[in-house]
Amino acid sequence: MTGRTETPEGQVQDAVRGNWVDRLAPAGARPYLRLSRADRPIGTWLLLLPCWWGVLLAAAAHGPRWVDLWIIAGCGLGAVLMRGAGCTWNDITDRDIDGAVARTRSRPIPSGQVSARQALAWLVAQCLVALTILLTFNTAAIAMGILALVPVAIYPFAKRFTWWPQVFLGLAFNWGAMLAWVAHTGSLGWPPVILYVAGMAWTIFYDTIYAHQDREDDALIGVKSTARLFGDRTKPVLRGFLVAAVTLMALAIILALTPSASLLSLVLALAGAWGFGWHMVWQLGRLDIDDGDTCLALFRSNRDAGLIPVLFFAGAALASLNL
Repeated sequence: MTGRTETPEGQVQDAVRGNWVDRLAPAGARPYLRLSRADRPIGTWLLLLPCWWGVLLAAAAHGPRWVDLWIIAGCGLGAVLMRGAGCTWNDITDRDIDGAVARTRSRPIPSGQVSARQALAWLVAQCLVALTILLTFNTAAIAMGILALVPVAIYPFAKRFTWWPQVFLGLAFNWGAMLAWVAHTGSLGWPPVILYVAGMAWTIFYDTIYAHQDREDDALIGVKSTARLFGDRTKPVLRGFLVAAVTLMALAIILALTPSASLLSLVLALAGAWGFGWHMVWQLGRLDIDDGDTCLALFRSNRDAGLIPVLFFAGAALASLNL
């Protein structure tokens, strides 16, 4: 006996061990589900949570409506599909880079599980299904959804020309804060825009932590990232983005709720921003940029960080009903 742990054929190195794709999905579907990162659901959460922030803050400001339940569910389905489409596009454009990085060379395209042409067909299929969901929203939200494709298309190329690819990820991943607000209200305003920028600061925070896993490989192949840019200054720099994220979220809340919402709604929503910030403080206290496993665990913990405002914004929305 060698003591070696057997892993499912084709399993991606940084996937959650024992995930449902490797255990339960039909063999023929696994490469495509891996392209969509269905074996790593954290990205779907990080795309979805700003959507829920947007619709719930709008509900707290203008009063919840039954249609909000569909906006919440539709954003959930859309996040699964568009995160999958975005990851597929990322893997198509990065197939040569992924083959040169230890953590990513097991992904479906560089490992030979699917071809780039097959991945492109899968990308189109996911986008078409997502479009059918988007078309159930109001006209302004549909326009916002179509515009969201621009940062999604640009992001995979950002690390080739800027040290700040995490900014482009933030542009793409937090768009839902504005889209979901518009789906509720029918128009854009300063609160969702500021909430969007708060989400961008959060994305730079968590994705810099994530990028430290690949710092050495990225340096060898010339890929840029904020992890490489910040280096040993990562903790103090991320502390600044933490403060920016919380401050901007609080400002968005105040602008959204002070005109008409109750004091209870305002206090609950601000408590969500406060708890969100303390979770990031907790992450910084445990961050070791030279420990890849710790970086990955902290990155994944941002699902919980983002859920804190969701819960408090939902409470604020219910409080606006004066039950």
